[in-house]
Amino acid sequence: MSEPLVVIDALARSFAGVPAVREVSFTARAGEIHALCGHNGAGKSTVVKMLSGQLAPDAGRILLDGVPVELGSRQAAQRLGVALVDQELSVVPELTVLENLLLGDLDAPFVKRRRAALARCREVLDDLGLERVRPDQPVSTLTIGERQLVEIAKALSQRARVVILDEPTATLSEAESGRVHAAVRRVAARGCAVVFVSHRLAEVLDLCDTVTVLRDGRRVVTAPAAELTVDRLIVHMLGEAPHRLEARQRPDPDLTHALRIDRLRVPGRFDEFTLTARAGRVYALAGQLGSGASDVLRALAGLYPGATGGVSLRDRAVPFRDPVGAARSGISYVSNDRKGEGLFLDNSVAMNLVGTRLGRLGRRSLTGVARTLAGHAGLPADRLGDPVLTLSGGNQQKVFVGRSLDRPDVHALLLDEPTRGVDIGGRAAIHHLLRDAADAGLVVVFASTELEELLELGDIILTMRDGRVVQTYDGGTDGAVLMRDMTGGAA
Repeated sequence: MSEPLVVIDALARSFAGVPAVREVSFTARAGEIHALCGHNGAGKSTVVKMLSGQLAPDAGRILLDGVPVELGSRQAAQRLGVALVDQELSVVPELTVLENLLLGDLDAPFVKRRRAALARCREVLDDLGLERVRPDQPVSTLTIGERQLVEIAKALSQRARVVILDEPTATLSEAESGRVHAAVRRVAARGCAVVFVSHRLAEVLDLCDTVTVLRDGRRVVTAPAAELTVDRLIVHMLGEAPHRLEARQRPDPDLTHALRIDRLRVPGRFDEFTLTARAGRVYALAGQLGSGASDVLRALAGLYPGATGGVSLRDRAVPFRDPVGAARSGISYVSNDRKGEGLFLDNSVAMNLVGTRLGRLGRRSLTGVARTLAGHAGLPADRLGDPVLTLSGGNQQKVFVGRSLDRPDVHALLLDEPTRGVDIGGRAAIHHLLRDAADAGLVVVFASTELEELLELGDIILTMRDGRVVQTYDGGTDGAVLMRDMTGGAA
């Protein structure tokens, strides 16, 4: 065996006194694909950020070729041969493939040596199986899978020796994922150490040589992939005795208050999705990134004009290809991105609570409604005039959810990752809000990747993978079963 190319030695990191990573250690060798697995909140992202120079560890060391290094920034990491391919695509569609490869390269010859840059671009593209892609081709003309490969090409063009791939196939089809897998194998064959982060456990075992599992910020195990199974991985990720869901008996026989979804489909996102969701119950869509669960909610909220199928709410058709029409039909949508798609960050808490109902209320009424909503959401009354940006993440999320409460025109509440980035106390408060909303007669449907949240809150759980519903659980299941459904493990 070759000497380790990268060594993670007892790394630790805390945020506001709360440990996120606790003395994590593992190594990756040249030519090795090393998987980093763990459920959400296990510490994977923090380790990746420390290895890529975005965060400084509180304790521990990172060694490259046996030499301790300090990675104070992504630029410093790049200079030392460490490249990160993030799960969010950073390519610029309006630029060409070559321009994207040069973008962010500290040694990019923007004016001089352009011929050398073209030759290097062509070499890297061919190495990743992109023979048909031209360096002068706009990235906007490429498929999503090809764009992901261009992201990997950017890392290789910078002559990286350690390549970190964070969920590179989360939003890709099976065929596109296969191309990425082939490219990753080529990258490793060239002598790079690859750190591969993925929720798709079957993919991990098929592609990777070694697997390190994190749980609650600690390393649980490092083992050859050949010695593991998906079920064994799940046990390492969750621990023993997974929590079981107790059945909640709240059937509503009156289907006139139901949200009916008939063969809803968005090409490239999810296949035909059918569900009758009754008022008074909480429906959970369980799926990892790219499963289609989030896309179902966005389609219902009118954010996919190309969606097909039929949707009705309270026996009235919903114009689900138009967000304004969907909202007027009684659908309220809470995005998974409260800052980018939800809150008016510079405006007051009060204005954020009532901002979507300004046309129905007078100025005096708005103040009273804001106070009422703040009380329901558990928000401090003395902060109503403060910019919402000054609140904690948990309180910001309460504002986002609270906006949809006490509205006679809202009949269905759709939430994508309702407690993302929220601490335990805020999470419990938001779950209480959603249970109260269901008890008040709303249809509540949420999507989540968090097993505990799915088990705690969902009356009916639909697991999704690769754009399809895998199974529906009405009354009870456990975390191991959900994880197998979501990741493709054995039944």
